[in-house]
Amino acid sequence: MADIKDEKARWRKQVYEKAKAKGGERHPSFVTSSGLEEQPVYTPEDAQGEYLEQLGFPGEYPFTRGVQPTMYRGRFWTMRQYAGFGSAEESNQRYHYLLKSGQTGLSVAFDLPTQMGRDADHARARGEVGKVGVSISSLQDMQVLLKGLPLADVSTSMTINATAPILLCLYAAVGEQNGVALEQLSGTVQNDILKEYMARGTYIYPPAPSLRLITNLFAFCAKRIPKWNPISISGYHIREAGSTAAQESGFTLADGIAYVEAALKAGLQVDEFAGRLSFFFNVHNNFLEEVAKFRAARRLWARIMKERFQAKDPRSMMLRFHAQTAGSTLTAQQVDNNVVRVALQALAAVMGGAQSLHTNSRDEALALPSEEAARLALRTQQVIAYESGVADIIDPMGGSYAVEAMTDELEAKAQDYIRHIDDMGGMVEAIAKGYPQSEIQEAAYQAQRELEQKRQVVVGVNQFQIQEPPPSGLLRVDESVGRAQSERLQKLRAERDNGAAARTVNALRKAAATADENLIPLILDAVKASATLGEISDAMRDVFGEHKEHVVL
Repeated sequence: MADIKDEKARWRKQVYEKAKAKGGERHPSFVTSSGLEEQPVYTPEDAQGEYLEQLGFPGEYPFTRGVQPTMYRGRFWTMRQYAGFGSAEESNQRYHYLLKSGQTGLSVAFDLPTQMGRDADHARARGEVGKVGVSISSLQDMQVLLKGLPLADVSTSMTINATAPILLCLYAAVGEQNGVALEQLSGTVQNDILKEYMARGTYIYPPAPSLRLITNLFAFCAKRIPKWNPISISGYHIREAGSTAAQESGFTLADGIAYVEAALKAGLQVDEFAGRLSFFFNVHNNFLEEVAKFRAARRLWARIMKERFQAKDPRSMMLRFHAQTAGSTLTAQQVDNNVVRVALQALAAVMGGAQSLHTNSRDEALALPSEEAARLALRTQQVIAYESGVADIIDPMGGSYAVEAMTDELEAKAQDYIRHIDDMGGMVEAIAKGYPQSEIQEAAYQAQRELEQKRQVVVGVNQFQIQEPPPSGLLRVDESVGRAQSERLQKLRAERDNGAAARTVNALRKAAATADENLIPLILDAVKASATLGEISDAMRDVFGEHKEHVVL
């Protein structure tokens, strides 16, 4: 190895530097968003560490090379296209269309009122009903949303956080009505509130009661819905807010640590729940850095669970993750370029070992995706799976000197962020002090400067521009959706047993005021009694209050 190091130094000085002096380079330096200095060439000594300790084999600790022994040779990742808009009827039609097109899992997007615990007829919901996702206010809405879908056979991911327990209870209640037992249901609720405080903003309650609801759901799912992932710890929105790849990994795993600690404090045993924890990451533009990011996060999480939390079950050490291509990289200019961006990002997710994947549609910088654009996004995954051959070899980038070096560096940088957060008292305290928020803001500012000064080229935006006609054929949600939802709610309140609904909501409010009762069974009782999402959320607002944002400048 020393000979290679010496030869590399010789080549660098006598060959590379001479050529560089003569012809120059495209940039003064080549650095990733995380500050990784990209060397002109990598050699064996750049990939540090003993093979079995650092890499091992797929399906075995430390899971650097994948969480399953066969990975995609056994079956492809779940192709889970995120969809939801307007009314429950419209979204149901889109889900049937995607399943017929070959999608293998459902992924539900909810509108902002649903995410914030407001019924569609609430004053604060006006103008937002159905706009960025489907509007769900009641069991009746969820029945329509899931009509005719094979709930026993398909896994469903729901991107919902503050109201995650309510939406899962609505889903479970519809499953039971359709003859599907809770034990048969499979899927994921995002249920990750900490990233909302630092990067996204769809929170309701303060951190302490929010963590109580999250750990209540951990316990409920472990006993009643064992095939369900009760949380998807999400770096995606941290990256969308402007973070680097290293910050995305470090902050996401620090959130994970906070959830594990909260569950242990609530009396759960680590191997009771940790095997159902899941993660959600962004796939950005730097192909090699993204592949390395996923491998580094897997290895680091395995070590955290084994060494920090003394997990014994290998499943508790596995970082299983869904990936989504980067919405923040989509451009309104020359939208067809987005197809190429998404394809490369999707390929990086596959090379990095994702368990499920959503590919963004080319028109999402302008509007909700059209049916044609959604189909093309799904076809992108299918071409990678069935035509490229990359899924035939497990961890095909493993052993690349560059990727292994980047994996080591990103793991070390993420570990540094976690140590710093530990020193501050954990992620809840770090968020209260504004630390992750300020780090993300600074990274976003630097990225914008790179763009404005053209040190970072975005094709069609700051270089290679063309004159384009105004876009046409975009999907728009009509205001009539809000009116129809309000009328449906008025009819529901007139026809339901209001006494039964009030009794279940009052029972929930009373239990929320105690410290130790699990609230999920009471929420399930309330949704079955046709209490609305807003009524259930307000009962807990009465007890928990609302979180006030800590503004960081």
